[in-house]
Amino acid sequence: MLGNIPKEVKIVEVGPRDGLQNEKVSLSLDDKLEYIKLLAQTGLTTIEATSFVRKDKIPQMADAKKLFSELKQYDFYENLNFPCLVPNMIGFDKAKAVGVKEISLFSATSDLFTQKNINCSIDESFERMREVAKAAKNDGMKIRGYISTVFGCPYAGKISTPQIIKVVEKFLDLGVYEISLGDTIGVATPGQVNDILTELLKIINIDMLAMHFHDTRGLALANILVSLDKGIHIYDASSGGLGGCPYAKGATGNVATEDVLYLLESLGVKTGVDMDKLYTASQFILEKVGKKSPSKFIENHFKK
Repeated sequence: MLGNIPKEVKIVEVGPRDGLQNEKVSLSLDDKLEYIKLLAQTGLTTIEATSFVRKDKIPQMADAKKLFSELKQYDFYENLNFPCLVPNMIGFDKAKAVGVKEISLFSATSDLFTQKNINCSIDESFERMREVAKAAKNDGMKIRGYISTVFGCPYAGKISTPQIIKVVEKFLDLGVYEISLGDTIGVATPGQVNDILTELLKIINIDMLAMHFHDTRGLALANILVSLDKGIHIYDASSGGLGGCPYAKGATGNVATEDVLYLLESLGVKTGVDMDKLYTASQFILEKVGKKSPSKFIENHFKK
């Protein structure tokens, strides 16, 4: 155990998009930009900025075009990565119009989930994405893939490993550079993570896999530890533990970036992220949304 832990890890900060989209409070554009600015000062290299989705479905992201247009004016913009989620060609065209350089596409392992989420089957979702991926590649954009419900679906229950592999292969066919495996409802267990990764690493380069855990049952860090031991070196996390899933009732927020960072630092793994500056960013946004962080590290370290 713990013989394969990588020396360096990339943290993909998803707070500004995946974190804020499930908060009941819709923040002002200035507050969102200040949040991203604070995150950009921490040493993070990849910050998910926003999503170009329907305003009536996710009103928290209604200002995507204006936010990205403003974001490009900052000095740090050219040195960092700011992927944006797009669900279809309409979203892609909006993202392209404001100069987005990297997009994220998403599907799931469960038809029941995709029907609730984007009103189509898995196969239909890939038909939509194929057009978007082709356009993105023609424009020189990088493409990241998100797979929801990898470790369990709120409607379909446990997902078989062959089904997970099938969806991963579909994303590889789209030409993505990275695939994030999402524990959408926070039900993954260390043994399950080990078993699934063992099979997936037979078909995909380890440099292309990222893990995206929620902490509903308190096992996110244990699952990350297992993933680290498998050699995975890319992890999604949300500062302060913001977020959840609007289509999965009862699912708590993403694992807090602070907790992930503390775990990695305790193992001697380099991230390039400054904990104090990260906490400043988290405190700013938590105050704006009126929430207390579920992060164990924040509760026990900063709030003495």
